[in-house]
Amino acid sequence: MEGTDLSSTSEQKLGRFKRVCVFCGSKAGYKSTYAEATIELGKILVQRKIDLVYGGGSVGLMGLISQTVFSGGCHVLGVIPKALQIHEISGETVGEVKTVADMHQRKSEMAKHADAFVALPGGYGTMEELLEMITWAQLGIHDKPVGLLNVDGYYDSLLALFDKGVEEGFIDNAARKIVVIANTAEELIQTMEVGRGEGALLEVAELLVGNRFLSEKARKERITHCILAMFCRSMWLSMTRLHPDKDGKWTNYQSLLKVGNP
Repeated sequence: MEGTDLSSTSEQKLGRFKRVCVFCGSKAGYKSTYAEATIELGKILVQRKIDLVYGGGSVGLMGLISQTVFSGGCHVLGVIPKALQIHEISGETVGEVKTVADMHQRKSEMAKHADAFVALPGGYGTMEELLEMITWAQLGIHDKPVGLLNVDGYYDSLLALFDKGVEEGFIDNAARKIVVIANTAEELIQTMEVGRGEGALLEVAELLVGNRFLSEKARKERITHCILAMFCRSMWLSMTRLHPDKDGKWTNYQSLLKVGNP
């Protein structure tokens, strides 16, 4: 069940993603900027008519993101293990709530229903979910974008640890570029919608070539997807660049065709 649509239809933008999974804390944190960034992300999802998949809690940042998206008229799916209901649900929940057996099933269900993943500030659980989605991408289990909203530098130390892993030979350069990082919700979603860029996609394709965990067929499928993604990104960038029209006015093909993101 969707919430009441509080936004003007004419102002809404259609996004590339239909559903985004958001990992975030069951606490709000000490800084008001964490809550502000969470609400802003929720508004961005509503503007793009993107539904929310999240951890099912009604407190902390989880409660804020779910309320914002639901109030904006988009569908909300919360997935929560039975054992955590007493800790993460307080008061009335919104949208659809699916109760699962354990944490493993929770992540599996969230991943199954989402087109992309975004991590907001959070504790061990949020970090573990983020790292698992990055790992799954590295192993070729999924090829969905993974984004990190680094509010007020909250994840600076974690990103420094990633860089240390590269420096010490434990993380490949291509794997380091799996996660998309931004300081604002608008920038993050826009970057994820366009894609990681041709260079990063090529490096991911190279990583897949040597991935011993994938079958030959799976490797070829993933590499083909990377090549198609590079082509689509190039076409999209061309459409959004300004070109002179027949009257000499500068415009872009997107506005002429009145289409959304691919």
